[in-house]
Amino acid sequence: MNHSATTGSDRASVPEYDTVDVSVLVIGAGAAGARTAIELAERGVDDVLVLGKRGHGDAHTTWARGGVNGALGTHDPEDSWAIHAADTLNEGHFLNDPDKVETVTKQMPDRLRELNEWGMDFSRTDDGDIDQRYFGAQSFRRTAFAGDHTGESMLNALVNRAQDLSVPYRENVMITSVLSDGEEAYGAVGFDMDTGEYVVFNAGTVVLAAGGYAAIYNRHTSRDAENNGDGPALAYDAGAELMDMEFVQFHPTGMAVDEDDSEWEPWSGRLVTEAVRGEGGRLYNAEGERFMERYSPDQMELDARDVVARAIAQEVAEGRGTENGGVYLDISHRDASFIRERLPRMYERFQSLGVDMASEPVEVAPTAHYGMGGVAVDDHGETSVDGLFAIGETMAGVHGANRLGGNSLAETVAFGTVAGKHIAERVDGPGRLSDRTVGKIVEPQLRDLASLAEQDGSHDVMDVFVDLQDLLWEHAGILRDEESLQAGLDELDVLRERVADMDVGPVTSDSFEFALNVGFMLRSAEAVLRGALQRTESRGAHYRTDYPNTDPEWQRNIYFKRADVGGMATHTAAVGTPSETVQEALDKGYELDYHQLE
Repeated sequence: MNHSATTGSDRASVPEYDTVDVSVLVIGAGAAGARTAIELAERGVDDVLVLGKRGHGDAHTTWARGGVNGALGTHDPEDSWAIHAADTLNEGHFLNDPDKVETVTKQMPDRLRELNEWGMDFSRTDDGDIDQRYFGAQSFRRTAFAGDHTGESMLNALVNRAQDLSVPYRENVMITSVLSDGEEAYGAVGFDMDTGEYVVFNAGTVVLAAGGYAAIYNRHTSRDAENNGDGPALAYDAGAELMDMEFVQFHPTGMAVDEDDSEWEPWSGRLVTEAVRGEGGRLYNAEGERFMERYSPDQMELDARDVVARAIAQEVAEGRGTENGGVYLDISHRDASFIRERLPRMYERFQSLGVDMASEPVEVAPTAHYGMGGVAVDDHGETSVDGLFAIGETMAGVHGANRLGGNSLAETVAFGTVAGKHIAERVDGPGRLSDRTVGKIVEPQLRDLASLAEQDGSHDVMDVFVDLQDLLWEHAGILRDEESLQAGLDELDVLRERVADMDVGPVTSDSFEFALNVGFMLRSAEAVLRGALQRTESRGAHYRTDYPNTDPEWQRNIYFKRADVGGMATHTAAVGTPSETVQEALDKGYELDYHQLE
């Protein structure tokens, strides 16, 4: 149904738009969104619509390569969900929500078996069981995988299952705001990226499964047009709180390339999966030293990601890095046939660039990979705004100060299941957009979008986008201190002036999409800088050179919310305590001994 206002000078400026009525709107078509929709469909809720910013099956989930965790015990029958939870809390430096951790770890054996039933192409043992490999900081082999293309295979299985259930889906739609009065969500506003048509979704429940915010940094493992903080920003603007935003995981091994080489430059920062180290890959500095012996003699290359990333940064800072600012990752001691079987995508990628992983090392350096923070939610994934949910990388709580490798894919299907079940029990039809709501909330947002399109400004959108990414890398990167963080906040204020004066193309242009992305990124950027400045300690992925120790008094989560009169307000709250079962696993002190891999 098309709408446009025709009376009154203000109302006449509202562009035409289409209205879609739906009971449950799922924003994001990766693993989290797909699993939510599947759960709803299996429970008889058929009035669901899944929205994707890209084509069907093209989501960031496909870029997750190494594996997905679950205590199946394929190789190590002594493993359990409780030990998985203990490893997750240890890796998160006890800033995780223990209840959310249990929700994930208890579910995952069943979720893996379910994916297997739905046709996921898991790698197998000789006996035909789901194979499992070591991942950093895990006590046992619990990371199930499909070669080194686990996310792609997992999303394929989920999409196929959703199609079998006839889940409605719409692609190439970008959501720009959630319709909310701060207390309740009524739907969302967006536009069709192909046609430029504005769309208002009148929804009874809104689920944000729109990814994270790691791409606010200039070296990152995402594509530039995703993980820009859409999900957290949409929730924040709707009145929900964010949490733990200062914790950004820098994966130790992104591609370190000569950015003046046009063939290699597009690959800068792209993930070299942890599976390379999980299968025995070794790190060497430019002097040929296997330097992890200095930093972590017991766990070596498979220590926690924050430990390995800081070690690489230290080697480079002290002059032992490669010419492209990284170190060497070498798995050439393994047979070529083994590498091609276990790491096919990595082998093919480097082969296409003229590097044979089976006979020579590759250059790697830390790269922004994952935001542990996100939207604060309850045990079902619902925010403080009634009817607004956030799941997957958009939500906070599971990972604490540092994410355990293999837990990101686990979180998507675990909380997709939980949220879907809860929504199915309470769904009661499409939204209730009244004329008053349309006038006060919908139309102003449509006017803002129309004003942004073809805006005549002084600054190129992509220049502002890149400068914002550079600002975060420089001022809130792996090593942080008060002076740099404060300078970053000051520079952010200056950059906002340029954001207000950008030169933007029509609705269907790349510049319009990236202008919106810059707006989303500003929310995450400010929260990262403010949280990192406020947290006067080092914990997990957050490392302050001026406060290098962990402070027990800071075992608290920082929350971020819009202030009543402009700006961003923060407050803190203490973390919960683990259950007795998980505490017993923690007390036993399970830990990987790397040398059993040698």
